[in-house]
Amino acid sequence: MKKIMIAMLVIASCSAVAQEGHRHGPRHSEDPLTPDQVATLKTKRMTLALDLSKAQQEEVQKFHLENARLRKEKKEARKEERNKESAKVLSADERFSRESERLDHMIASKEKMKKILNEEQFEKWEKAIHHRKHRRPHGDRDGRGRH
Repeated sequence: MKKIMIAMLVIASCSAVAQEGHRHGPRHSEDPLTPDQVATLKTKRMTLALDLSKAQQEEVQKFHLENARLRKEKKEARKEERNKESAKVLSADERFSRESERLDHMIASKEKMKKILNEEQFEKWEKAIHHRKHRRPHGDRDGRGRH
């Protein structure tokens, strides 16, 4: 009986360790993708999902490249900000300004996509964006935050 219990404990601990290691996927790598690589991958995914024409692919590539570069610049600026003033808390006006800027960018992005894609593609793209923003995290399968 002791041997069976020990075997069960060993198996349970091995599976727990294996699950822990799985959490650190490509998003947590130390060598992040360049903006060009990010733009290319996103464009290819959209081409597969929306059956984009060559002209649309070129426009979408430019769009994604611009966004990837902007995202990288903002990330580096936030990193510098954190290094300079680790304890600084944003004021309500600063938070409002950042959120307003982010939403303005999202509105402009949506307008650009509306010009690039046809109606059917645009609807599919919007559904995909909505689905991606409202899905549960991988570890939150039961809805209560436990793994």
